[in-house]
Amino acid sequence: MINTIFGIIGLYFFILEKREINFWSGFFVGIFWFYWISLSFRYYHLNYLIPFVIFGIAFVYGLFFFFISYFKNPFIRAFLLLISSYIHPFEFSWFKPELIFTESYIGITKWQFAIILFAISATIYFYDKTKKKAYFLFLLLSIFAFNFHTFHQKKLPFKIYLYDARLPQNIKWNPKYTQKIISNNIKHIKQAIKEKKDIIILSETAFPLCLNKDIQLKYLLKKLSKKIVIVTGALNKEKNGYYNSAYYFINGKMTIINKVVLVPFGEKIPLPKFLAHIINKIFFDGAEDFKTAKKATSIKIKGVNFTNAICYEITENIIYKNHPKYIIGISNNGWFTPSIEPTLQNILIKFYVQKYHVCIIHSANMGISGVFF
Repeated sequence: MINTIFGIIGLYFFILEKREINFWSGFFVGIFWFYWISLSFRYYHLNYLIPFVIFGIAFVYGLFFFFISYFKNPFIRAFLLLISSYIHPFEFSWFKPELIFTESYIGITKWQFAIILFAISATIYFYDKTKKKAYFLFLLLSIFAFNFHTFHQKKLPFKIYLYDARLPQNIKWNPKYTQKIISNNIKHIKQAIKEKKDIIILSETAFPLCLNKDIQLKYLLKKLSKKIVIVTGALNKEKNGYYNSAYYFINGKMTIINKVVLVPFGEKIPLPKFLAHIINKIFFDGAEDFKTAKKATSIKIKGVNFTNAICYEITENIIYKNHPKYIIGISNNGWFTPSIEPTLQNILIKFYVQKYHVCIIHSANMGISGVFF
């Protein structure tokens, strides 16, 4: 109820207010919605850039909101806000205004969001023309945007063990802790076997190494996979470069699924190659962008298809292109904790669950793990 009421009030004031005020609205949306992006710079010894990144993002969204509200006509403002989620600055797509209704009585589809925006705009326009309050008009129109669909919890085809090691980023990639991390992972795999689980899902880069190059560890995981299906994240080193990958160990065999969509400025620089090369050289010790697979991949586990998604991919439409029934998602939120980022990702996961009526099984280091229907 709170989300429903405040979401509607927020949209009402955005459509009504002067463009100068909306600039500051966008400015603070940029800060409070995306300040966490800058926190990853801590691990590259670039702390001095954090305030520049925060206020840079804030200024971009301030200008963005200023442009949307440049026109005084409420219907034009509503339309521009409606299509704003299709605009992805630097390929980053986590700004979706309709997210405010993810946990509310309002539906999250585009057409439902459009109805709410039209109802608010019509109410404002009618008042401007007649000087009569038109709350009845808003209520009449908005009722069509309400979410009357009830969700029933599905029965999972398997007994699943989610293991989140809760590893801070500065420990996760410290070589001193690698063996301990591996030992803990194996310990939990054996615990899942003891509990007679069918699948254990570890988080993104749960093994902080190039797993395809570690012969002994691969052998052990293949051996254990004869008793339980093991899903884990790790790096994959190939001749052409490095991949962020998910490893599936099933009945003694290993399948590698490489990431399709990379995180802008985290795993790739979304700029022309010559500029990306310069930025990588200056700020990231010459590191190259990760490589990507060409398309999303599904894998069959005991007769059931699961689509694989790694962190940022869970919130990209390309993963849902073939209308999967089940998605296994693995994430590492350690780059951005403590911050609002795990909560934002969790809201986005619930958004896509509602949008595509899919079940997402999510294992997240320093994030929010769970099964979402």
